[in-house]
Amino acid sequence: MRRFFSSESVTEGHPDKVCDSIADNILDELIKGDNNTRAAVECCAAYNTLFITGEVTSRAQVDYAAVARRVIRDIGYTSGDFAYDKCRIIELVHGQSPDIALGVDSSLENKQGGEAYDRIGAGDQGMMFGYACRETEELMPLPIVLAHKLAKKLTTLRKSGTLSYLRPDGKTQVTVEYDGKTPVRVDTIVLSTQHDKDVSQEQIAADMKEYVIKAVIPENLLDGNTKYLINPTGRFEIGGPEGDSGLTGRKIVVDTYGGRCPHGGGAFSGKDPTKVDRSATYMARYICKNIVASGLADEMELQVAYAIGVARPVSVFVDTFGTGKLDDEQLAEVVKKEFDLRPAAIIEALGLRRPIYAETAVYGHFGRPEFPWEQTDRAESLKKYLK
Repeated sequence: MRRFFSSESVTEGHPDKVCDSIADNILDELIKGDNNTRAAVECCAAYNTLFITGEVTSRAQVDYAAVARRVIRDIGYTSGDFAYDKCRIIELVHGQSPDIALGVDSSLENKQGGEAYDRIGAGDQGMMFGYACRETEELMPLPIVLAHKLAKKLTTLRKSGTLSYLRPDGKTQVTVEYDGKTPVRVDTIVLSTQHDKDVSQEQIAADMKEYVIKAVIPENLLDGNTKYLINPTGRFEIGGPEGDSGLTGRKIVVDTYGGRCPHGGGAFSGKDPTKVDRSATYMARYICKNIVASGLADEMELQVAYAIGVARPVSVFVDTFGTGKLDDEQLAEVVKKEFDLRPAAIIEALGLRRPIYAETAVYGHFGRPEFPWEQTDRAESLKKYLK
């Protein structure tokens, strides 16, 4: 059965990603000064103004505006109304709500005489998802992997000066054709890049095919029927926050699996690891990747749900889409036995009290070997369940 699936990515200059990058860079600076920082930093960017808000409880002293201007400069907004040295920055940041802190500082289990890992309760209710599959060496779906690589290539070519007319904003989208569950070809590539006014659309189209698409997409996935939609509006001179407003956490599907896996709704950027929106989603990916790498399944989706102020998850759900070597209920029991899903245990297992978050803000939180939740160090020990 032939079917098609699409995923998108965006460059670091996309207005939503500008906001994510600022939020995560502020978080890293806070953690450098106090690794017990509690933070949920939110940013909104529009035209010539950046709004920084949210909740922060930390001993660290951080100049939020200075961090934001550095990030905006490094992304490449050095001219125009949103230039790093010209844009207006408004700050409205307050401490964590004492009502929320009650449950995070001491979980329900801890108040009832629990164990050491019971000391931290989940920072909010919600459900988090993880996913892994065998489509790529990253154990990620192919469409989102290719979309990220295209977006990152645009940035590399811009910053290296190879294509000097490129500007920071850009979007990519890849449609892959499947034969059953096997990816067989790329059907459509959509690529939109901000550019200088003096370059022709014909030049952009030629360069995008030569320097971006051919450099990223394996030749065996392209054929005479592959469709290329490059700057389909015909012009993309105005970009970034001047062209459209940006908001932290608005690209959550880009951040995860490109739509292949459900999303609980919680965003990542700007949040410290007591927020299970972030830490439990990272742990869910870690679990799925290790189980797939072990051979216990070829594809796996994991849902974990929490109640605010409670350390242990209220539910654990596994779906291997018929690929599991054990049935899904048995694998759920394996997950609960082998992996501690309490927030304090997740933070320790993945080393999340470190300033590692700025790098996650663009080109996806998953499928990148530099992150601790992408390691497959538990795969070998999980093979015992294959017997």
